[in-house]
Formats: sequence, C-alpha cells, structure tokens
Amino acid sequence: MQKTAVSWVIYEKTHSNFMLGLTLFASLFPSFVFSFIGGVAADRYNRYKLLLITQVASMIQAVLLTMLIFFKDYSVWEIIALSALLGLINAFDVPARQSLVYEMVEDKSDLPNALALNSSMVNLSRLIGPGIAGLALEKFGEDVCFGLNAVSFIAVIGSLLMMRLPKFNIVPHTKNIFGELKEGFQYIRRTPSISFVLIMLALMSLLVLPFSTLIPVYAKDIFKGTASTFGVIDSVIGLGAFCGAIFLASLKTGRNLRKILAINTLIFGVGLVLFSHTTFYPIALVFAAISGFGMMSQITISNTLIQTTVDPAMRGRVISFYAMAFFGMQPLGGLLVGSLSQLIGTPDTVMIQGFITIMIGLLLLRFLRKAKERKNRLAEVSTADAMDT
Repeated sequence: MQKTAVSWVIYEKTHSNFMLGLTLFASLFPSFVFSFIGGVAADRYNRYKLLLITQVASMIQAVLLTMLIFFKDYSVWEIIALSALLGLINAFDVPARQSLVYEMVEDKSDLPNALALNSSMVNLSRLIGPGIAGLALEKFGEDVCFGLNAVSFIAVIGSLLMMRLPKFNIVPHTKNIFGELKEGFQYIRRTPSISFVLIMLALMSLLVLPFSTLIPVYAKDIFKGTASTFGVIDSVIGLGAFCGAIFLASLKTGRNLRKILAINTLIFGVGLVLFSHTTFYPIALVFAAISGFGMMSQITISNTLIQTTVDPAMRGRVISFYAMAFFGMQPLGGLLVGSLSQLIGTPDTVMIQGFITIMIGLLLLRFLRKAKERKNRLAEVSTADAMDT
C-alpha cells in the first residue's frame, strides 16, 4: 500500500516519469550499498532479534511518512528521503528474514515449497495491497492510506513476538566485517551454480523489473484513470505473481527449476510486449497478469536455487548478494527506464523491456542445453573408460 501511495503522490505532484524512477532509486539504492553489511550481520548475530529491530524501525518510518502527509506541508524530497530510510532498513531486514526461513523449516527437503509459499504470501499482499491503496487514496486521502500501513506493523511485530525458534548459538568470528565480505564473495566465485543465478537476476533487475515504475503513467495518461486504476493494474500484476507462486509451491521435489525459470522468463517477456501497446483496458489487465506470473519466477526460483545450494555458514552473506542483485540493480534501472521513457515514450520503453526479457530467456535455455550436452559427453566418456577397464 505504501509503495503504491508513494508512486501515486510523486507522479500526481510532479507528472514526471524521471521522478518515478528517482523515487525507486532512493528506496532501493541504500539496500544495494548496505546489503553486504546486512548479510554479515545476519551471519554474525541473532537473525530473529535483527528482524525484530528492522520491523520496529520500519514501523517508525511508516509513522513518520503518515505524519508528513497528514500535516500537508511537505515536499517531494522529504518523501524521497523517507523512502531512502526504508531502503537502509531493508538492507538489514532482507538477509535476516530470508535466512530465517531456512531455520524455520525442519525438513530441508520441504525448503523449495516453503520458499514458494513465502513468495505467495508476498505476492498475495501485492495483489490485495495496491487495490486497497487505490480505494483509500480515492475515498479517504493519502494520509489514511499511509496510516493503514503504519498500523499493520502491529500485527507483524506481534507475530514475531509469538514465534518460538531454536536457541541461537553464538559462533566465534575471527575475521572482521570486510574479511567476511571478501570470504562471501570468494565463495560465490567458486560456486558457478550460484554466481550464474545472481548474474541473471542482476540483469533482469537492471533492465526489466523497473517496468513497474511506469504503471502510474499507464493508469493516468494511457487509460485516463484514477488512483483506483493504478491500484487495479498493480493488483492484477500481483494476482499473476500469486498464481505463479502457488504453481511453484505445488511442484513435486526434483523438478528442473532452471528450466521452469527459463520458460517463465519467456512468458514474462511476451506478457510485457503484449501489454506495452494495448490501449483496451480489460485486455491490458490480462497481459499484466501474464507478466506478473512470469516475473514472480525471477525472484522466487532464484531465491530457491540459492537457498538449497548455499553453505549454511555463508547463507546471510550470499543472500546479501542476492539482495544486491535484486534491490541494487533496480534503482539504477529505474533511472535508466525513467529517462528512456521520457525520450521515446512509455509504451515503446516497456516493449523494449519485453524483448530484452525474451532474449534473456532464450540465452538461459541455450545455457541449459549446452550444460546438458556437456553432462551427456562426460557420462559417455565415463562409460567408455569403465568398459576399457
């Protein structure tokens, strides 16, 4: 709800695509800068307590934003500054929260399904939140919308306080923070299965995922709608993502997640291309849902592939690189997409993002095919050696 309201308030006040990109940059770039430290903190300290602290800090940020809007005397830069504060908090929140999911699951074979269910929760909020935000913005005003978000943290913090987790065991650390950061980076370099996933996610986050910053332009200028229109489009994207998360959660153990990731990347790209120039609102919503279905895999499958292969001692640090690839590239991409859309128009920008997504999906399929061929050749060589012996 807060994300939707911030985008709407910024665009309504400035009517600038670039300012939408700048707002995304401000909200995510601190996560990029400080996520390394957040990852080290998640490996060093009690992740549960760290998560509790970040949620209390997020609630304070939400209250400050509500008060700012309530008293009406505010500038765009004050909203952007509070968005940057939330980005800083998230740099510590994401590694702690994602690492904690692993500790909550007793049978590790259930981890892929647990991560997909976790993603479905996030995407369900994406489905419901923007719709409620649109109604709240239109019927009650921006301050009520931001206020509802602040109140919601009571449930979040209450839920955390009710959790019962295994006792935290303090592990001695011989290296300083920068030494542990270097150790995490070297571990990723030595593990191609993880580094490849991170590079793919970084490309998608830089070039494609910032398409969401342009949704207010579609709502207000292309479909001639209101805040509710913006909320509906965002919710429909969330609906597609939620369906995709449920699909992943229902998969049986042993499915080829990399192949599913490649296919869903192609679906994402096709959805964006079709959505980009559609001016008939109901059909555009269908294409938005298809885009959301494909988009969800970029986040959930990438997270699952990392969580199921990473060394537990490196979990927090590797997830901080995941957060960097996801959160860190998006703000840079937001500036790029905002500037490009000012030059060539919003529909053409989104169409280009769709074609880039299709190219990335095809590259991933090619990579998987070559990896399978290498595996088959190695198997043939091993069989021949065994027969000679």
